Amino acid sequence: MPELRAPALNPENGCRLTREEYRRDFRERDAEIRGRDSWKLERRQYFEEQNSPSRDALRRGDWAGALRLLEERRGALEAIGREDEERGSFFHRVRVVERPLTGYLQWELHSLRMRAECGERVRIVPAEELAEDSGPLPEIVVLGGRTLYQVLYTAMGGPDGAIRWVAPELVGEWQEFIRTLYRQGEDVASWFAREVAPLAPPRAEEV
Repeated sequence: MPELRAPALNPENGCRLTREEYRRDFRERDAEIRGRDSWKLERRQYFEEQNSPSRDALRRGDWAGALRLLEERRGALEAIGREDEERGSFFHRVRVVERPLTGYLQWELHSLRMRAECGERVRIVPAEELAEDSGPLPEIVVLGGRTLYQVLYTAMGGPDGAIRWVAPELVGEWQEFIRTLYRQGEDVASWFAREVAPLAPPRAEEV
């Protein structure tokens, strides 16, 4: 993969949003999108998911239960996929992975494979193929080609709001950066079959 450099981000030029402000702002802007795609770059190898029964089961060491609870969300994800089809607006996700996989990421990749089966476009990029001289890339969402969010997390991986930019040039630069990574990545289905499906369940201390 050719070495890519992420566009610069200056937090002082953006608008800091609390967790609730980000969720509300995202919902409102997403609801208006028609005929334009959205893009997400996911870099962290560990998150503390909120309000996720499957994630809670994973913490307890109940791997079978965690996967069963993921599967119970399939109907809701299929409904989102149908809505995206109707709006002509699709969500593309680039998931960066480090090896060996964390237990959390092993679980998340099961979730991402299912999301892809329900209509989300998901591709995998190994971390070693990225240019990260200044540290890991940020967590980024480009919504409908008009809004750029840097999604923020606490040191423990919990959600902590976002910074929002709407300058067209910056939004366009990040959209093209993520789009390029997406084109060069591997589809989650084939990556999962080779790298994740053969793994034993993670140990409790890994999640």
